Amino acid sequence: MNAVSDTVRHQNYLSLPLEQHFIMRSFQEKIKEKAKAYHSEAVALRRHFHRHPELSFEEKETSAYISAQLTKYGIEHQTKVAGYGIIGIIRGRFPEKKCIALRADMDALPITEITEKSYCSANQGVMHACGHDAHTSILLITARILAEMSDDFEGTIKLLFQPAEEKLPGGALGMIEAGALENPDVSAIAGLHVLPTMEAGKVGFRDGAFMASSDEVTITIKGKGGHAAMPDLINDTVLIAAQTLVNLQQVVSRLAPPLVPTVLSFGRIIAEGAHNVIPSEVVLNGTFRTFDEAWRNKAEKHIHEIATGTATSFGAQAVVEITKGYPVLINDLKTTETAYQAAVEFLGSENVEKIDQRMTAEDFAWYTHRVPACFFRLGTGNTALGITSNLHTPTFDIDENSLETGIGTMVSVALKLLESVEQ
Repeated sequence: MNAVSDTVRHQNYLSLPLEQHFIMRSFQEKIKEKAKAYHSEAVALRRHFHRHPELSFEEKETSAYISAQLTKYGIEHQTKVAGYGIIGIIRGRFPEKKCIALRADMDALPITEITEKSYCSANQGVMHACGHDAHTSILLITARILAEMSDDFEGTIKLLFQPAEEKLPGGALGMIEAGALENPDVSAIAGLHVLPTMEAGKVGFRDGAFMASSDEVTITIKGKGGHAAMPDLINDTVLIAAQTLVNLQQVVSRLAPPLVPTVLSFGRIIAEGAHNVIPSEVVLNGTFRTFDEAWRNKAEKHIHEIATGTATSFGAQAVVEITKGYPVLINDLKTTETAYQAAVEFLGSENVEKIDQRMTAEDFAWYTHRVPACFFRLGTGNTALGITSNLHTPTFDIDENSLETGIGTMVSVALKLLESVEQ
């Protein structure tokens, strides 16, 4: 999204007939009224999900609650898709003409919440610290509004309530394999994710490669352990592990293409020795992330060669396991431009931002490799109120006014995408 495309977009809008401007404003006002009217219901839904979080692949009660809400709204849906996933269907006029999809994830994280809010997690050690409770609530109310507006659009809108975003291999792949993008075939898909570093009331977009691929790296150093006072008689597996970590920094600093963002980080070292005992095995757990699939595959070979070579030079052995995770999330240019325009029409250009790439990963990426897609961010922070905790932290929370913004934007994006896709 560059300045040229922004200028063209603005000029195209200004060139519309006066009558069409009036129709567009009236339509947006209708969406705004409904988003505002159902805001309190969205808050209640979000707090219910927040208080009753469930881990990846364990979202039984969450799924049942979503299903009950969809039934209440009169929305046809299928349950038990790829585990606890749900596919909802909203048919407008001429539903066979075209189809787009909207997605929300529903799983929580293994984190103990540290807040005194009335809706604090009731499940010890489990918390919605990534905003999936907000995503689900937003999509539910979005679904209610779209169902009420089904006479205003042509085509079909699929609702994908997806399990297990937080755990490999991810629920998105399972949903796809279960046919979530087929019957009818989906021509475009959109999803959103909360962003606590952006103030509530705003949304952010970026086309092209947006979020990184994510692979899990496990390196096991094996050797002869023993007494720490006799290093000449053993393999110092702890030292070898340390040297391996240092040597692996070459992957990012010397081997990675300079213009390709790359991260190789290790967050866990297991060395079960003692003050005077060198263990016979040390395990390193890390993550590798990048934006280029060819480099991703090449880096895997470098990690293997450096780890095994380092261990061999000390007379020990390194076993390297790299579990392929989510691919690079790629936002389709046309789909993202369309969604961006929908957000501008709903919120005003001052509340719609162009944002940077992120080294975080998302299994929504699987959808982006199947159909044209747009994944955008919803501001949920409020510095004045002290709502600033980042994702995946025990104090994470959102400014719940952002739910209204998310609902209205998602409805607008859905209708704009449906209008723009080819029949």
